[in-house]
Amino acid sequence: MTLPLTRREALLRAAHGFGAFALLGMQPGFAAAATSAAGHGHAAPLRRRRPAKHVIFLYMDGGVSQVDSFDHKPRLAREHGQPIGMEIPRTQFDDVGTVLKSPWEFRPYGECGLMVSDLFPHIGAMADDLALIRSMTSAFPEHTSANYFLHTGSGLQGRPSMGAWWTYGFGSDNQDLPGFVVLNGGLIPPGGLDNFNSGFLPASFQASLFRSGPEPVANLHPREDRPGLQRRKLDLLHKLDQGVLGEQLGADPGVAAAIDNHETAYRMQSSVPGLLDLQGESAATRKLYGLDHDNPHTRSYASQCLLARRLVERGVRFVELTCPAIAGMDRWDQHGDLRKGHAANALAVDQPIAALLRDLKGRGLWDDVLVVFAGEFGRTPMAQGSNGRDHNPHGFSVWLAGGGVQGGLTVGATDDYGYFAVEDPFEIHDLHATMMALMGVDHRRVTFRFDSRDMRLTDVKGKVIKQVLG
Repeated sequence: MTLPLTRREALLRAAHGFGAFALLGMQPGFAAAATSAAGHGHAAPLRRRRPAKHVIFLYMDGGVSQVDSFDHKPRLAREHGQPIGMEIPRTQFDDVGTVLKSPWEFRPYGECGLMVSDLFPHIGAMADDLALIRSMTSAFPEHTSANYFLHTGSGLQGRPSMGAWWTYGFGSDNQDLPGFVVLNGGLIPPGGLDNFNSGFLPASFQASLFRSGPEPVANLHPREDRPGLQRRKLDLLHKLDQGVLGEQLGADPGVAAAIDNHETAYRMQSSVPGLLDLQGESAATRKLYGLDHDNPHTRSYASQCLLARRLVERGVRFVELTCPAIAGMDRWDQHGDLRKGHAANALAVDQPIAALLRDLKGRGLWDDVLVVFAGEFGRTPMAQGSNGRDHNPHGFSVWLAGGGVQGGLTVGATDDYGYFAVEDPFEIHDLHATMMALMGVDHRRVTFRFDSRDMRLTDVKGKVIKQVLG
């Protein structure tokens, strides 16, 4: 006996149907597609000739020192060993030493003459393709909150990650792979997996974590030997879920997300093995990335960068790379022995990142893929102890490339010590707004109704850094 629908159940089912109608209007690759899977989000296209389609986020966990990489400050060499000649706030560990010059020389690169340190000679060679922002700031001086802020636009735990917003707002070009993939090089950042979570968005938008090693994805191989058995089991599960969804829970997003995730996992069993097989890449490509490098950490990060290129080629919307695990190194977080730690990390990532940029250009993907290089904050110009640097959220460097970015450009500046952003200071909300603008949408229109409010990645802030738009 079928019970009559209550008024609430009828409205819930109708609302779910309206969302489905909205989904029919979503075209793969079209930014935000005017609506979300839930029927809440919408994104107004901006007038750009060719918006980017994908993002590769090179996350520099721990905080690269801007004054040792992309922000040349000769004053540090002149005043090395002296007390810093300006008033400074308390640092994270309040262990303030004297001014510390960079252990690396800086030299100009490209026609633009960008000054880059000897830490990054390969990336420096790509200077004319980079839009460098030297005046980024963060609202948080410690790792966990700063990581949440960089990834989710909030210093609090539980908000959706950038990649979740991207898949929610922009959809996916490949139904056989997740829209948001995190390549785990061996280090999960402070704050844990919540940096990659879907928060209040449906769970189908959270990251799929690909680990390093022989089995990057758990349960990748089908467990059933008989052909078609696993497919029939999934069909039965889908039927049961739909019954629960329709008869008991209305348009429950949790059940709908579970159905989506089951189906995606099944399709990944066919699509992922070929994706992960790098043996088909040419010898020249493998050498370019550094897959044959003497350093195992360079080889590890080279695999990540090459896999990132293969993922965006196949339509994955947002790919994030994390840092390789190097014994004795705490990511880029060198509170002591700066020379050793930064050198080891740079050796791991420099060649593979430059190779990724070159490869994207060579394969005609340059305008389609936005590459972003950023950590959660920078580091102080004076020493922590004698040979390290403390956290500095007041002025640090990030760069963007591809995806319609204006290359050979430097935006903003810090003071003579490299401590505070003094010219065109920007915050993380501005970076997020700019990334969405390069995808062709207005960040203020990518919203999700939660807790009686239209939520968005940029909260109530965010201004586009128009200088970097090509």
